[in-house]
Amino acid sequence: MLIIPAIDLKDGQCVRLRQGLMDDSTVFSDDPVAMARRWVDAGCRRLHLVDLNGAFAGEPVNGEVVTAIAAAWPELPIQIGGGIRSLETIEHYVRAGVGYVIIGTKAVKEPAFVGEACAAFPGKVIVGLDAKDGLVATDGWAEVSEVRAAELAKRFESDGVSAIVYTDIARDGMMQGVNVDATVAMARASSIPVIASGGITNLDDIRALKAVAHEGICGAITGRAIYEGTLDVAEAQKLCDGAP
Repeated sequence: MLIIPAIDLKDGQCVRLRQGLMDDSTVFSDDPVAMARRWVDAGCRRLHLVDLNGAFAGEPVNGEVVTAIAAAWPELPIQIGGGIRSLETIEHYVRAGVGYVIIGTKAVKEPAFVGEACAAFPGKVIVGLDAKDGLVATDGWAEVSEVRAAELAKRFESDGVSAIVYTDIARDGMMQGVNVDATVAMARASSIPVIASGGITNLDDIRALKAVAHEGICGAITGRAIYEGTLDVAEAQKLCDGAP
């Protein structure tokens, strides 16, 4: 199981939100590339980037920062989400050296687009499902749909999606612990590997996820916990690499 540090980009800065609220953000750095270096030096094997402005705008806004990070560590897999709603955007990121693109809002509103993207960019597409009470939220979590996350995951099973990033919005940025039961339910809903997101606070959360990793959980994204020091990236990865 991979420990995946999150770098959320807002107005060119590295921030963290609480429950996805843009007006409830904490700025952790005005140099996202330096922040990426911090996690690379800690031994991370993948980075999770989110263009928060892009998620609301519907198109990339912090693309230059993403490109700079990808150029600095060409061998490091990077996954980027936020505002990815066209094949042209995906192509731009892939050409820039980004390993994976995360399709969120577009996957909910136009599910067929996921299949198109997977066909055009095999192995590069991750679907981001952000749920509130089991229902998928879109547009930077500003809208909650009537679509159940687990049912949507099943819909993408034959498309060739590399993974699903599953976020429990109620837990995100709140430091209240990961929702293990909901994450396991998502993993069981389809054969697509799941990356857990939202609420991870300390090593106990990592232990809890590791204990159920055999259900199909391949990674855990962590943000506020590593910025506030309640979780150490290197220690967490070492725990994941150890014997079950």
